[in-house]
Amino acid sequence: MNKKAYSTIGLEARRNAQMGTDMDRKTARDRAKELVGKMTLEEKAEQLKYGAPAIERLGVPAYNWWNEGLHGVARAGVATMFPQAIGMGAAFDTELIEKAADVIATEGRAKYNAYSEEGDRDIYKGLTFWSPNVNIFRDPRWGRGHETYGEDPYLTGELGRAFVEGLQGDGEYMKAAACAKHYAVHSGPEALRHQFNATATKKDMWETYLPAFEKLVKEAKVESVMGAYNRTNGEPCCGSTTLIKDILRGQWEFEGHFVSDCWAIRDFHTKHMVTDTAEESAAMALKAGCDVNCGNTYLHLLKAYEQGLITEEDITQAAERLFTTRFLLGLFDDTEYDKIGYEKIECKEHLQLADRATAESVVLLKNTGILPLDKSGLKTIGVVGPNADSRAALIGNYHGTSSRYITVLEGIQDAVGEDVRVYYSEGCHLFKEKVENLSAGPDRISEAVAVAKHSDVVVLCVGLDEGLEGEEGDSGNSYASGDKADLLLPESQRRLLEAVVKVGKPVVLINMTGSAMDLKYAHEHCAAVLQAWYPGARGGRVIADILFGGISPSGKLPVTFYRDTEELPDFEDYSMKGRTYRYFTGTPLYPFGYGLTYGDVVLEGVECCGKNVKNQNPGNQDMSGSQNDMAQPAGAAGGSQTVMEDAVVEIPSGTALSVNATAVNRGTNAVDEVVQVYIKAEDSVHATPAPKLCGFARISLKPGETKTVRVPIDKDAFTVVNDEGQRLVDGAHFTVSTGFGQPDARTKELTGKESISVKIVLV
Repeated sequence: MNKKAYSTIGLEARRNAQMGTDMDRKTARDRAKELVGKMTLEEKAEQLKYGAPAIERLGVPAYNWWNEGLHGVARAGVATMFPQAIGMGAAFDTELIEKAADVIATEGRAKYNAYSEEGDRDIYKGLTFWSPNVNIFRDPRWGRGHETYGEDPYLTGELGRAFVEGLQGDGEYMKAAACAKHYAVHSGPEALRHQFNATATKKDMWETYLPAFEKLVKEAKVESVMGAYNRTNGEPCCGSTTLIKDILRGQWEFEGHFVSDCWAIRDFHTKHMVTDTAEESAAMALKAGCDVNCGNTYLHLLKAYEQGLITEEDITQAAERLFTTRFLLGLFDDTEYDKIGYEKIECKEHLQLADRATAESVVLLKNTGILPLDKSGLKTIGVVGPNADSRAALIGNYHGTSSRYITVLEGIQDAVGEDVRVYYSEGCHLFKEKVENLSAGPDRISEAVAVAKHSDVVVLCVGLDEGLEGEEGDSGNSYASGDKADLLLPESQRRLLEAVVKVGKPVVLINMTGSAMDLKYAHEHCAAVLQAWYPGARGGRVIADILFGGISPSGKLPVTFYRDTEELPDFEDYSMKGRTYRYFTGTPLYPFGYGLTYGDVVLEGVECCGKNVKNQNPGNQDMSGSQNDMAQPAGAAGGSQTVMEDAVVEIPSGTALSVNATAVNRGTNAVDEVVQVYIKAEDSVHATPAPKLCGFARISLKPGETKTVRVPIDKDAFTVVNDEGQRLVDGAHFTVSTGFGQPDARTKELTGKESISVKIVLV
C-alpha cells in the first residue's frame, strides 16, 4: 500500500506544498498532536517501538525507525559506498561531507519510494538514519572508532554539522532525518558497554564529550539523538535526567525525538542494575525523554502505566514527537522528493563523489621519493598482503552493498594494463597463523618472498577489517569485544612485513585500518607508508591512481598515531589527561593533522585582522636527521620554513575573526592541501596543554600556483572550559598558528615546515 492510500491525513500538507509553504516544525507538531489525539492509549504505546505498526483506521502506515547511513545507505541492498567515516574525517572537508550526506539522503529517498510502493516498510527501509556517530575517538583501542570523525571535538563538530545539513536538506520537507549518536560519553570498552559507568569530570564533559552534540543540536538542528549503552557519571544514558532533560532538552532546547541504542533500556535492569523490572526500566527511559525504543522493553509500557509508573501524558508526548518527525519528512504528503527515481542509486555522479572522497581521505605518512611510481620505469610490481585483494577491507562496518568492488590489487592491475607484470601473493592470513588449515605453519611467506624477489617494487597491503575492529559481537572477533588489545598488526602480518622488507626491494606499505596502529617498523624500513583507512567499495582504483601519480594524496590524520599503548592511560579511564593531541605529552609517531602530498607547498604568509605576516625565508634548506625519519614529499628537496617574529594584533573581546593564508605550490604536481589554524590561550590554567584546532580549509594548487584561502575563526575559539564545566574567556593573550599541520615539533620534524604564528591580545 503506498502513501496515497493514506490521503485523509495528508490533504492539508499537499495543499501547502503546492502553494510553496514550508512544512515548519509548528505545523508538523500541530498535525502530530491532532493525529495522536485520535489514537487509543494502546495505539500510542505501540508507536513508540522502533517497528511501529500501521493504524489502518487512521490511515497511518507501518514505519520502521531503524536505518543506517554512516557512509552510504546501509543494509538495504545496493548503494553508493563512501569511505568509512574515519576516512571522511581525514579529508578535513565540510563541503565533501555535506555532499556525501546529500547523496545518502537521495539514495535513501529513492529506496523508500521504490520499496514503499511495493508495500515494503521493513527495517532499513525508512528515512530516519541513525548517523552520524560524533563520539570522540579518545583511545585507539576502541573498535568502533572508525565510525567517528576522529579525536578532536572541533573537527568532529564541524564535519558532523555538515553531514546533518546535507542529509536533512533545505527543502520544503526534510529530505531525511539525521541522528547524533551515541549521546554522550561513549568510546569503549565494547566488552563492558552494557554495564560500564563512564566517569567524566565537568571539564572533560563540556570541553571534549559534549561540544559536537551541542553543535549538531543548536546549529544543524539534528532531528534525533541516540543515547549510549553505558552509564555516564552513574546514570544510564538512555534514561539520564541530566543528559536528556536538563542538557539536551533544557539547555540546548532540542525539539526532535530521542531514540535508545538497541536493547540499551533492557540493560537498566539486567546489567546496570539501576532498576528491578522491565516496567521500571521502560518508565525510567520514557520519563527521562526517550521517545522510541530500539529493543523490546517498551512492550512493557502499558504494564508500567497500570502500575502508576508513567502517565498517559508521558506516552502521548513521545508519540507526538515521533509523528512530528514523520510529518516533517512528508511521509503522509506529496513532497518534492517523491519523484526521486531508483536510477539515482549508484549513479555516475554519486560514484564520482565517492571517488573524490577516497582521494581526499588517503594520508601519505612517509615518502622517501619513491612515490608517485613511474610506470614507464617499472617492468614488474609485486602486490602482497591479506588486504591487497580484500573486499572486507574496503568497506568498514555499517555498510551497504556495491554492485562492483575494486580492491587495491585490481586497481593496480587495471592501472598498469599489459605494460607492467603484476605479481600477487596473499602473503598470510589476516590474523591466523596460516591460510590453509592443513599446512605446517605460515604457508604464504615463501610465495610473498618469491614475489618480492621478482618485483621492482612491492606494494604491501596490511591492516584489519570490520571483523577485527568493530562493534561488540561483530563476526570474526571474539564475542563481546571488537576492541584491539594493542596497536600491533596481527602477528601473521608482522612476520610477513619483516620477510618482505628483508628481500631488499623498495616497499610501499598501505595500511587499511580504521584506527591508529603501531607503524614504527614500517616507518623505519619502508620507502613509503600510506594510511588508506577503509576506502570505499571501489577504493582500490583511486589508491592505484594515487600510487601512480594521477592524484596527489591530501588527507590529514584525524587521530594521533602513537608509538605504542604504553604511552596511553588505562582504556577504561575517561579522563582526557594524556589522551589525544590536545593532552598527550609524549612524542607521537605521526601527529594529528599530519599528512604529506606530492607537491612542495609553502605558506608564504598570513593576514589576520589587517596584520600581514610574511614568510621571509621560504627557500629549502638541508634537514638534519635520518632519511627514514624525514618522510619528505616527493619533488621537495627537504627544507624548512622559518617562523616569523610574532606579529601582535589587538581585537575587541568577543570578536570573530578570520585568517587569510597564502600558499604557493613549488612542486611539479597539482595538489590539494589543508590549511589548519590552531589557537592557544596563553594566560589560562584551564587551556589544553597543546594548541587546539579552531579552523581549517582545503586549497587546490596547480604547479607554480599561488592562492589565498580564508579560514574563519569562531569567537568560541578564544574560550576555555574550567573545572566546573563553564566555558569562558580567561585571559587576554592568545597565539594563533597557521600551517599545514599542528604547530608542534614532531610535525616540523616530519615535514621540515613550521606554522606562522600571530599573537592576539583581547582589549
